This record gives sequence, structure tokens and C-alpha cells, in this order.
Amino acid sequence: MDPEVISNFLVEQREGAPENLQQNFLDIEDYWDRKLWHQLTDTLITYYHDPASSSQRLPLFRRFILSFAEKINQLKFVSLGLSAATQCSDDRERLTFLTDLTEKVDKPASQDAYVYSLVAASEVKLRLQDYDGARKDLGRAESILDTFDSVETEVHASFYRTNASYYQGKHDFAAYYKNALLYLACIDLKTLSHDDAQARAYDLSVAALISESIYNFGELLLHPILDSLTSTEHAWLRDLLFAFNRGDLAAYNVLENNISKCSLLEEHKTFLWQKISLSALTEAVFRRPPHDRAMTFATISRETHVQPQEIEILIMKALSLGLLRGSIDQVAEIARINWVQPKVLDMKQIDNMRVRLKDWDSSVNQLGHWIEGVGKDVWAA
Repeated sequence: MDPEVISNFLVEQREGAPENLQQNFLDIEDYWDRKLWHQLTDTLITYYHDPASSSQRLPLFRRFILSFAEKINQLKFVSLGLSAATQCSDDRERLTFLTDLTEKVDKPASQDAYVYSLVAASEVKLRLQDYDGARKDLGRAESILDTFDSVETEVHASFYRTNASYYQGKHDFAAYYKNALLYLACIDLKTLSHDDAQARAYDLSVAALISESIYNFGELLLHPILDSLTSTEHAWLRDLLFAFNRGDLAAYNVLENNISKCSLLEEHKTFLWQKISLSALTEAVFRRPPHDRAMTFATISRETHVQPQEIEILIMKALSLGLLRGSIDQVAEIARINWVQPKVLDMKQIDNMRVRLKDWDSSVNQLGHWIEGVGKDVWAA
């Protein structure tokens, strides 16, 4: 493009910019004249981050930035493009814009920028209900990411966020849970607004509860995102998660009335009861010392509130899910458990462990005194 045309365009944009942003244009013109591409890029990124720049982002990108696109960092180029895309009139126009942007950076030396742009396009496809197209793009992005030794966290964050949105739309709650947590691991939580943090915590909590493969909520229970539900109308959901974690049937019965507030939880109400019953079973086993884990069906029925005729099915389910290891004596109606899946403990559970350790310490001391008494002179202190 003719340098004079660009210069005149920048003057027009500067005169049309808010007064507090006109200095940015002076810097932009200066760096462009001197071909200081790195400084120019950083100044443009700062400018684009200002909300007041919104109306000028698209024209600047199309008539100015594209003229030197190959001379700047391609990841930053895509970042500017994504910011400009927010000003497209609708998602159809935005998808066309992002598709062109993706093609521009599809080069061997800029695969990280290609993934960044490709994922952004797939996010728009999700909003347009093109799940097949989005899955194809995300699969391509994932295969490229797997070849990188390292990549900017913003690229990974973008991928995990969009992948989580895909699985949420497909009601694959376990995959959503995994990808949403990976997304949170890639960002600073302070960058999320309170509403966004609360929505993410809500969706993660629901996914954890209704997923058929998630029985250990440790990562979520320890994550600060969950605190965003405290003292809100959804605080009961956080309490419900902790009740499931400790197999607390009494707490579940108190909180059960809130389940109707969430349509997904209401749809899975029968499954939730089965899940809390399994949690109650693992907690009952966990509370017992290792030498006292042969439990009768009657004992299990009493502690889990499950009907006696359904106890064997409950234990078999726990064994098949890997929550417990052991064997069942069908004739004697006894379950012999030798291992229980580790999980995050709350303060009450930790206190129970403290009591058990004290009992163990006491029994060891008693055994030592008995051996010393029986051995007498033979015993060497």
C-alpha cells in the first residue's frame, strides 16, 4: 500500500479518536515511519485494549495493520485480529474475518498463532451451532499443540476454554470438567469478573455432580474458584459438593430441596442419590481401621440408607468404578474391603484420622509393654 495513503489514513484516524487516545496515534505514526515494528505492535496492543478504541479497531486492522502483518510477531498479530473481530456486526461476519486471519498465519514458523486463530474461529462456530466444524478445528488445534515443547499460556487457555464449551454443549460433563479446570490452571483468576468466576464455579459444580465418571472432587474442592459461590444464591451448591465428598447423607437430605433450582440436577436426581450412596459407602469404609473392614450387608445398609436387597449391587458398583477394592461373600453377606480410593478430607474427617492415629499409637505402646512384660530378662530395651 502507498505510504502516503497510509499516512493520510492515520491522520484521519487520529483526528477521529478520543482526545485521550490521540497521543497513541502520534506514537503509532512515529514507529511506523521509523519501521520500529516491535514498538509499533506493543503500542497498537495497548491501544486496542482501551475500550474507547472499539470503533477504530476494524478499520485500523484492515487498512493499516495488514500492510505490515508479516513483519511483526504473528501471535501478537492474531491477538490484534481477535480484538478487531469483536467489532464485527455478527458472528457470520466474524467467522469470515477469523477464517481469513487463520489462513494468513498458517505457516510452519507461526503454528502457535495458527492454533490461536483456529481456536477463536471454532468458538464462533460453537455459537453458530456448527459443532462438527468446531470439533474438526479443535481436533486440529490439539494435534498441533501436542507437538509443542512449550507455548504461550494464552494459547493453551484459549484452547481449553473453547474445548470446555464444546463438551458442555455436548453434555459430556467429565470432559467439560477436565478442560474447564485446565483452563483455570492457565489463567490468573483475578482476570475473571466476579460474574464469570461464579458462572464457571456453578457449571463445574454441576458437571462434577452429574458426571458418571467423577467421584473425587478434590481438585475442585481445593480450587479458589469455588469460593465465588460463598454467600450467594448458589452457596447451597458448594455445600452439596462437600456433602458428597464426605458421604454426608444427613446434609444431602437438608440440601436436596435445592436440586429443583437446577434443571440438570433435577434430571439426574435418581443418579445423584446413587452417587451419594456410593460416597456414604466409601466414607463408612474409610472411617474404619484397615483391620476392621469386613462389613456385613446389614451394617452397610444402616450406614448408607440403601435397601438390604440392593447392597450387593451397590458394592459391585463401587468395585467396578475403582472406589473400593476387595471381595464379596454372598453367602455370609459380608464385604471384605482392603483399599478405598483416597480423597480430599475436610476438617471433621481429618480429626477422625487424628483420633485413629492416637488409637494406633496407644495400641502400639500397649503391645510394647506386653512384650516387655512377657519377655522380662530376654527383652532388650
